[in-house]
Amino acid sequence: MIKNLSGDYETVEYDARKYVMLYDNTDYEAYPVHWHSALEIIMPTQNDYIVNVGGVDYQPHENEVLIIPSGELHCMPAVRGRRYIFQCDNAILGELPALEALMRGVSSPLLIDENSDNELQVLAKKTMLDIAALYTSKSELADVRIYMCVLTLLTAVREDQLRRSQSNMECDDDKLNEYSEKFGTVLKYIDNNYMYDITLDELADVAGYSKYHFSRIFKQYNSMSYIQYINARRTKAAEQLLFEPDIPITEVAMRSGFKSLTTFNRIFKDIKHCTPTDFKKLLEKRTL
Repeated sequence: MIKNLSGDYETVEYDARKYVMLYDNTDYEAYPVHWHSALEIIMPTQNDYIVNVGGVDYQPHENEVLIIPSGELHCMPAVRGRRYIFQCDNAILGELPALEALMRGVSSPLLIDENSDNELQVLAKKTMLDIAALYTSKSELADVRIYMCVLTLLTAVREDQLRRSQSNMECDDDKLNEYSEKFGTVLKYIDNNYMYDITLDELADVAGYSKYHFSRIFKQYNSMSYIQYINARRTKAAEQLLFEPDIPITEVAMRSGFKSLTTFNRIFKDIKHCTPTDFKKLLEKRTL
């Protein structure tokens, strides 16, 4: 199933379609540790499956759905059975500012199983079956409809997470709406200023909260700390700059907001599982 592997990086080939790929996979074959820039969704249809993501084993049962974000190291042992393995170009999802709220919902692997909300389980299964039907159709709008299915699922995932956050934070709808408005402003502030030094005092002031309250609530609401979000935003900016062959790595680091090359290399590797230099080489290979 893995066609192009360079080190542990897989270049996803989309065949005749430009942005999506679906495998109706029955191979009794182990797949080595790899990562790619595509969002991946897996649903076993016969027998369970095992996927190790970042050193953690996930075992979706029949008709359960595992969502793997782009950039995650994962592997699969040989397992008998059948499963749908769907991949789509994350650039379409990850580059649109309007979809950032949805993509925060899949910043880490997500298993939609028997412990998940029942409506979400039903929707996840329906999404994969609809994608399979659309993938084999000859409609020129098939890919568009497939992305609509993915967006519907990601919206439901984020809505479910927000409901859980509201319950954990023990707040009412008005307070949740307040957090949504405040943190929306904060995230836009980070997006506009990630290239500069951003302090906790600044962000707390933008939100209108104390430093302690801001730091605690931000993590509960966004499922990551404000520092993790800033580093992820800077890394995303660095990825775009690395596409430019004439920009040196050091300049990429500085323009992305990292204070030193050492810090840039460490954080980039933590998030992308390779160094900025290796990432740049992979980009160069893809354009040959």
